[in-house]
Amino acid sequence: MSYKPIKKNTKKQDKKSTPLNRHTSMQIKQLKEMYSHNINKDFCSRTLFANFNKKNVHLFYYASIVNSDKIEQAIVQPLLEDDGSSFPNVLTNESLKEIDTMEKVIEHINSGKVVLLSEGDCAAYSIDVSQFQHRAISQSENESVVKGPQEAFTESTHMNISLIRKQIKDKQLITTVSSVGERSKQDVTIVYISDLVNSEILKDVQERLNNIDTDNVRNVELLEQYLEERPYSIFPSIYYTERPDNAAAYIENGHIVLLMESSSACLILPVTFWTFFQSPEDRYSRFMFGNFTRMIRFIAFYLTTMISATYVALANFHSQMIPPDLLLAITASRERVPFPLLIEVLIMEVAFELIREAGIRIPSALGPTIGIVGALILGQAAVEANIISPIIVIISALSGLTSFAISDVSLNYTVRITRFLFIFAAGFMGMLTLMGAFLLWFMYAASLKSFGVRFLAPIAPSFKAPKDTLFRKAVRAELWRPTQIQPKDSKKK
Repeated sequence: MSYKPIKKNTKKQDKKSTPLNRHTSMQIKQLKEMYSHNINKDFCSRTLFANFNKKNVHLFYYASIVNSDKIEQAIVQPLLEDDGSSFPNVLTNESLKEIDTMEKVIEHINSGKVVLLSEGDCAAYSIDVSQFQHRAISQSENESVVKGPQEAFTESTHMNISLIRKQIKDKQLITTVSSVGERSKQDVTIVYISDLVNSEILKDVQERLNNIDTDNVRNVELLEQYLEERPYSIFPSIYYTERPDNAAAYIENGHIVLLMESSSACLILPVTFWTFFQSPEDRYSRFMFGNFTRMIRFIAFYLTTMISATYVALANFHSQMIPPDLLLAITASRERVPFPLLIEVLIMEVAFELIREAGIRIPSALGPTIGIVGALILGQAAVEANIISPIIVIISALSGLTSFAISDVSLNYTVRITRFLFIFAAGFMGMLTLMGAFLLWFMYAASLKSFGVRFLAPIAPSFKAPKDTLFRKAVRAELWRPTQIQPKDSKKK
């Protein structure tokens, strides 16, 4: 694999740092002005007389994102009561850090830390007492679980890391942090196994994170769009999952996982086209059961992308390929329909997409009802009004329903857009243009890369793999990690 990390023309310009000095009163006044202390009631400023150095110590923090009990026990009481020679001797909290610039002070306050300024000191200290609110661990909403762990990621990075570490008890499991955003700095946690991950891919990920030049990146859903190499591609190049067991499985194969606060999911990279067809439940099920499920998934992929387009091509241009009895039935059902076949199919496909979107946006209690009633009423009324033929209802329903077998959200949008592209192609010159569109679609997919890894690997080009691309082998027979990502250790122990 010839690997060339992506390069960008624009680079972040390092801003000038403002070092702290002994004029503490000026810096306190500056901080209060920055945070609008007079009107911003969430911002707190406290002054204590420290027993160990007989000086005033000023505390700055946001009351809504810190644990007040921790402040009293870990900061206030030691400062008022304990003796010592320095802050590290008095404040023994493991998160105590010394900071020396005003920019760092602001960053730490915004991150839920308490910053301490002592009169006459050229440095400040921060202690992590953050307490961001998040929900408890629950089941995944978008990735249903039939057999396997029921836990899903939450909006807390620390909790998400603990869920991964519960799955992988490896001393080489590393978590590093990079900051993104200019106005609101957000931490991106990079999780990988150091003696497996490809160093060039890891370096490329870190460079892309450092090259993000924007005010704020709030969550991994936005981060995905900043990291991908081709933002206008209909194919996803990063895998999005809410399941810790799924993330752990990819980490053990040498992949990289990205986590952020406020996101109940993670990003996995690099990935290939076949990644989006695989589910962790394929491995939890027995050999035959898991492969049977995958076969259904591939059949559903073919039907949802091709069945409507194939019907348009055959009925319009290649009617001799349709059995005579079926052709007579199709002709009789379309006898009083005023629209061309292409328009008829598009009407039903668009109607199905509208019902699907409505079912997602309305309250969950009404979603299934609206979907079923809408489909029955619209379909029956359209047939009776001779707007569409009955067979089109069957074709569109089969095309739409099989798309639900594609569980990954990103690939689901890909197949839905591809379906419309193929329908338009089939409407021009039948199977000739449909096959031409399919070849262009396939060639485009083959040209894509995900962080230097070919999108159709390990089939095209061919790599040594654990034989888990289309159908998996028995678990005890899997001897290799996916070599298309060139892990440091390609053979499983």
